Amino acid sequence: MLIGEEALSRLKSARVAVLGVGGVGGYAVEALARAGVGALDLYDADTVAESNINRQIIATYSTVGMKKTDAARDRVLAINPDCRVICHDKFLLPENINAEELRAYDYVIDAIDTVSAKIAVAKVCFDENIPLISSMGTGNKLDPSALTVTDIYKTSVCPLARVMRTELRKRGVGRLKVVYSTEEPISPTPESFFDSTAEESALRRQTPASISFVPSVAGLIAASEAIRDIIKTK
Repeated sequence: MLIGEEALSRLKSARVAVLGVGGVGGYAVEALARAGVGALDLYDADTVAESNINRQIIATYSTVGMKKTDAARDRVLAINPDCRVICHDKFLLPENINAEELRAYDYVIDAIDTVSAKIAVAKVCFDENIPLISSMGTGNKLDPSALTVTDIYKTSVCPLARVMRTELRKRGVGRLKVVYSTEEPISPTPESFFDSTAEESALRRQTPASISFVPSVAGLIAASEAIRDIIKTK
């Protein structure tokens, strides 16, 4: 009723890759599946951990220990049994990203955590003219209404986007659609607040804090951009 038969047919014929199916990517997968995308390729080598339950749609006590791609695939097939889901149980890294693999997709959603991999994906997609949206940092943020979509060279505030701008400019990447937050990052609660070992305290310093309603919204926004680009309604 909302998009019409022709647009629905385009979605059914589309093949979309989601790179990383955690806090952002998992919600992107969910939205793509519920919108009727016919084929999904899911990339992640991680397993569901109890610490994921606060923000990842695939994470429940019943899925702890499962491969994230398997948990995401099970959700997709429970929503749309006709969807063709291919699980790639690997982390994308600069050395294993290739143009031939990415050319198979009508759209790519980058929800990878590794900066070097994000840069490599952006470079390949730019060179090959593959539609791509990349998620910037959603950790240490509390305001989902501060999320917006723009070109990487129009971003501000976000530390990850700043690094991406610099590195992509060096590589001649002229554009990259991103979803990013204009909210100033929040400093996480000092590790001294927690009854932690030295090792746990060090880990807290390295890991951004996160909550349920920011990564999820970023994932839904990324999916909406992919869907609307595929059906050409914007």
